[in-house]
Parts: sequence; structure tokens; C-alpha cells
Amino acid sequence: MPDKRVIGVLTDIGTEELGHEEMVSTIITQLTKNLTMKEIEESGFYQYYVDHTIGIWPQAASGTPFSTATLQSTGDAIADLHEDLAAEQKARLTYDNILRLCKDEPDVYDAIKFLRAREMVHYQRFGESLRLIQDDLDSKNFYAFNAGFDKKATCL
Repeated sequence: MPDKRVIGVLTDIGTEELGHEEMVSTIITQLTKNLTMKEIEESGFYQYYVDHTIGIWPQAASGTPFSTATLQSTGDAIADLHEDLAAEQKARLTYDNILRLCKDEPDVYDAIKFLRAREMVHYQRFGESLRLIQDDLDSKNFYAFNAGFDKKATCL
């Protein structure tokens, strides 16, 4: 990132996101630690159980394991911040869906509601960061080149 203020925002949000992973992992541990084999079989949790017992293994609800291949980075500040904005919206949507499923579990509901609220704040911070980067661009050359890479654009 070409702007130190944006670097700070990214560091803060990245650190907070690691905390979110810890919170979600803790919720999952608390919900699964006392499952019986009958509950595991009846819930459909048995496929996960076969591979991981009740250990935390980050994966999508579809069963697709987390991979860093899902993280997008181009080196272009504008493109990367748009990707961050999209990721926050998708995370918010996921939390919305979880909230619909856990209405009867107030401890889970409250924690997920908190995480959802933080995703919305992150979205706002990424939007502010995008504006900072855009405001520093020469408006005549907006999107014509990667300002972080092409120091002297030959297309001008």
C-alpha cells in the first residue's frame, strides 16, 4: 500500500480477523466437545468427524477446506481494496445466514451478531482506505496504471 494510513488500517483489521477466527473456533469447540456418537451420526457431522474427530479444521459449510488460494492480492492498491470490500460483504452475508440458523442459541447468536457488526465496520474502514488511495491519484491517470508499480507511466 502506498499510504501509511492504509497500511495501519490493514494491519489493524488483519489482526482483528485473526481474533475472529479464534472466536469462531471457540464457539465450534464449545458446541461440539460433548457430542455423542449418536449425535455425530444423526447431525451429518460424521463425515467431518472421520477426518478431524472434533478438532477445528477451517472449511466452508460445503466442506471445502480453507486455502490461501482463496485470498486475492494483485499488488494494485485499488484492486486489492475492492477485493477486501467484497470479502467483508461476503463475511457479513455468511454471518447473516448463521444468525438465521442459531436464533435459539443466545450465546452463539450474540457472538455472531458481534462478529457481523465488526465486518460492517471493516467494510467502512476499507471504503475509507480506498478513498485515501483514490484521492492521492492523479485524476488524469485514474486506473491507467498501477501507481504502486508503474512509477512513470509510459502511456501518458
